Amino acid sequence: MVIFALLPVVGTSLVWGPIAIYLLASGAAWQGVVLLVYGMLVIGLVDNLLRPTLIDKETRIPDYLVLISTLGGIATFGPNGFVVGPVIAALFLAAWSVFPGEQSTADKSNRQK
Repeated sequence: MVIFALLPVVGTSLVWGPIAIYLLASGAAWQGVVLLVYGMLVIGLVDNLLRPTLIDKETRIPDYLVLISTLGGIATFGPNGFVVGPVIAALFLAAWSVFPGEQSTADKSNRQK
């Protein structure tokens, strides 16, 4: 469920959708309808509106990189990798964006001498 929930756009629906269908098919219609409505209105809106606002604007990391760094972090560091993996990816992107600017500044100063 954690892996599916990390997928952008459809990930959370892959978790609650089959359960809602199972509840509807097994005769628990009330519970199935409540899960469908809650999943679409609450879970879906939070996943599709709040997560991009928090992740994309603040970190500027694409969703696929968050997924890959989370899975790599979990594989490397265990449960702590859920946080450590994306943090390492964000630090790498920050260093990557700063380094070329510093090198070009050094090149300019060397050319002026």
